[in-house]
Amino acid sequence: MYAVIKTGGKQYRIQVGEKLKVERFDAEAGSEFVIDQVLMVADGDNISMGAPLVEGAKVNATVVGQGRHDKIRIFKMRRRKHYQKHQGHRQNYTEIQITGIST
Repeated sequence: MYAVIKTGGKQYRIQVGEKLKVERFDAEAGSEFVIDQVLMVADGDNISMGAPLVEGAKVNATVVGQGRHDKIRIFKMRRRKHYQKHQGHRQNYTEIQITGIST
């Protein structure tokens, strides 16, 4: 059984027991929450798709922790113009573990 959910402006294909890193939101490590924006649920050959959401479908998840991704380095340069710009970015994330999918 798997589902497609939407959180933080992105879509994820998930299964029970899977860990994934989503856009950061305020929650304590170990707390449980429900994701109700479920776009699709598939159980074998039974597939239910929403328009846009599947009614009554929920995904239960537990917060594993908060963190930051690796640094992305941005380098811009214009040749022969003496222009160089260095920039870096580290995106915050919340790591969650999927505990259940219900339709």
